[in-house]
Amino acid sequence: MAESMSLWALVGNASWIVLLVLLLLVAASVVSWMIIFQRGILLRNAQQTMIEFEDRFWSGMDLILLYKEVQQNEQSGSGVEHIFKAGFAEFTRLRNQGTVDPDAVMEGAQRAMRVAISREQERLEGNLPFLASVGSTCPYLGLFGTVVGIMNSFRGLAVVQQPTLASVAPGIAEALLTTAVGLVAAIPAVVAYNRYASRVEALVSNYEIFADEFSSILHRKVYSRT
Repeated sequence: MAESMSLWALVGNASWIVLLVLLLLVAASVVSWMIIFQRGILLRNAQQTMIEFEDRFWSGMDLILLYKEVQQNEQSGSGVEHIFKAGFAEFTRLRNQGTVDPDAVMEGAQRAMRVAISREQERLEGNLPFLASVGSTCPYLGLFGTVVGIMNSFRGLAVVQQPTLASVAPGIAEALLTTAVGLVAAIPAVVAYNRYASRVEALVSNYEIFADEFSSILHRKVYSRT
């Protein structure tokens, strides 16, 4: 309890600049943890739904029936479902025109899937730059608070007749507190960013592989009719 009271006493006696730094660091940490949990749930769901859809896709189900099923599930569909829907819709639209040659049909379907992949990548990477910013700036922001706090401590020594360690220790402890809070805010953000960035990269790679495999299926379909 005494340690808790002494900690609050340090915060209460801090200068307004140090308090502002602490508030910014705490706010950045809270927002970071919100993003960490939200991104974690999103990426886990994206992985699970991708596996479930690919099981249905490779089960031999008719593509037209699968497309109709995906259309009904538009709001909660996974990334790979959006890619499949975009490619199949463009493929069907161009082929039904009749006058479009097979190469143009394939190019249109592949272009639609590339756009869908880009959109899914943007969605998966949302808010990750904020985690990177927190991880790179919070230690320096905490260091800035530390420098200000130490400067205030030494300025206070100028008016003391007999400076002692006891007179300067609270100011130094207050200053070091901002460095500690800065590290507490930065470390989880850096770890989460690195982990989530690698998971996004793996998902996008799987999306691209699926698009290539789906393109091969569509290629056989369009050229089997020529």
